[in-house]
Amino acid sequence: MRGQHDMSANETAIAGVFPQPTEEQWRKLVDKALKGGSFDALISKTYDGAALAPLYPRARDAGPRALRRTPGRWSILGRVDLADAEAANKLALEDLEGGADGLHIVFAGSQGAYGAGLTSDGDATIAHLLENVRLDYGIPLLVEASPRAPNAAAAIMRYVDSHHIEPSITRISFGLDPLGLQALHGFAPAPWAQGAKSFAEAVKTIAKAGFGAGVAVADARVIHAAGGSETQELAFALAAGVAYLRALTDNGLDVETARSLIALRLAADADEFLGVAKFRAARRLWARVEEACGLSPKPVLIFAETAWRNMSRRDPWNNILRGTLATFSAAVGGADTITVLPFTQASGVADGFARRLARDTQLVLQDESHIDVVDDPTSGAGGFESLTEELCARAWAAFQEIEADGGLPAALEKGTFQGRVAATAGERAKRAARAKEKVIGANEFPDIHEKPLDVLAPFDASRQSADAPAGAIKTTPLPPHRLSQPFERLRDESDACAQKSGSRPKIFLANLGTVAAFTARANFAKNFFEAGGIEAVFGPETESTADLTAAFRASGAKLACLCASDRIYADAASPAALALKGAGAKLYSAGRPGELEETLRNAGVTEFIYVGCDMYDVLQRALEEAK
Repeated sequence: MRGQHDMSANETAIAGVFPQPTEEQWRKLVDKALKGGSFDALISKTYDGAALAPLYPRARDAGPRALRRTPGRWSILGRVDLADAEAANKLALEDLEGGADGLHIVFAGSQGAYGAGLTSDGDATIAHLLENVRLDYGIPLLVEASPRAPNAAAAIMRYVDSHHIEPSITRISFGLDPLGLQALHGFAPAPWAQGAKSFAEAVKTIAKAGFGAGVAVADARVIHAAGGSETQELAFALAAGVAYLRALTDNGLDVETARSLIALRLAADADEFLGVAKFRAARRLWARVEEACGLSPKPVLIFAETAWRNMSRRDPWNNILRGTLATFSAAVGGADTITVLPFTQASGVADGFARRLARDTQLVLQDESHIDVVDDPTSGAGGFESLTEELCARAWAAFQEIEADGGLPAALEKGTFQGRVAATAGERAKRAARAKEKVIGANEFPDIHEKPLDVLAPFDASRQSADAPAGAIKTTPLPPHRLSQPFERLRDESDACAQKSGSRPKIFLANLGTVAAFTARANFAKNFFEAGGIEAVFGPETESTADLTAAFRASGAKLACLCASDRIYADAASPAALALKGAGAKLYSAGRPGELEETLRNAGVTEFIYVGCDMYDVLQRALEEAK
């Protein structure tokens, strides 16, 4: 004890060793670096309009608040989504033996189906699926409800009973979520007045049997996957949770019991700052709901899954990085369980290798980075505290807007909430089309010669859908979309051309001047066009228009793109364009044209490509012209 006391007495505070600059000093250095530019250029905005500043002061008197229900490690879940139950069981056992804490069971038609999922919910299927899975050891088992698996909960309960397992020692989340499924598929089997009673009876039956962990889940992944904002995702989770609380208390449960049966589920994406803040905000917002119900807040159970919206089928290795950032954000933000989508999920059901990487992403963060050993590690950090407060304020206002519509069931029937999500998704799609929201491998730095990776079963779009029963209430659906999908469709067209003719559509890069003069724009043009499946062919370094046109003819391309510096364009672009047009080229030019636009258009240039242009719109037309 004496030694420990001496050590602490002789420690020197870091703040006393390094000088602490003031914000005024920092701003002077920034103003110098901006060279007269506006400081506002360093402030970005979220889709909700929240400002993201480059520097925040330390938050005073902030204590840890994003606490897991059980402090310490979050639960690592392995995804179980192969249609064949016996094969799925083998993969599930491999996950558990390889370091996963539990399993995430996905049925076709569920929110997280993503082109996969079990297609049967019969007793035999469940028995095969759960064989040798030690539910009596408290292994977390998250079940995704689906209109295509109406008997799943009852079948699992029968399985537990037949194996003489005490339900109260299990950690099975049955995930009942009728409003989330309505938002996804665009129908409700019956009006909510009737549906609320059916939901409440199902929850009560499961709870009476002794199961109590996440019987109902307010699952907002549908909002994220449809292109919504963080505010909209949080507001949806709150509104669904409150609707479930009302349904349960209106049908015989006390509010304390009702709240203990409800969990939240959110998507985690690669935006670290907003991601951490979103999970922290979810806990604070739900605590506010509990207080409004006259309850003393308790940490709500929060399930996280890495985002489907940000995954790419092209150059899928980048999904590993996105998944790592998403996992970090969810873990630091206080998620209780995390499911990492395997990096090949956009292509189909993942094989053992992809599943192993999904597990190891979390194992490395736990066992090597130890990010689970501190509760709410961003507490007191000005940026995270400010963003958390901003999200709380905006999400609560959006939640109140839903309540003013009559609650989430009424808002979904009216379509008002879906309309707001669609507006945000439209803005997001525009930014992705202009590569302002980047997806590496899709609209930025594509690898046009990549080789496809193996999956156990290909993506099946029919697994994402569900048929509305007779008499169902039809509402506006919010189907999932990945940001990279439009560019992937263009790449698919290119692949079809290559398979049919033996070569891809091409564009000839007409490089003018020296290597130093054309390299930057030539590389930009290469990445630009290959994002749409149009293979770039570099022209020679030459000052001869005859050599340039000869190289164009030899390339087999129908399109050509001028690439040079502004200074070279002024002298050489027009003659080169006239020569290439005479050789039959459809002409593009890299860079903003400025004062040369009229001259270049008169010489035959029809399109200008530059950072911020509507990349997808240009590529659609270019691909048709290049075929």
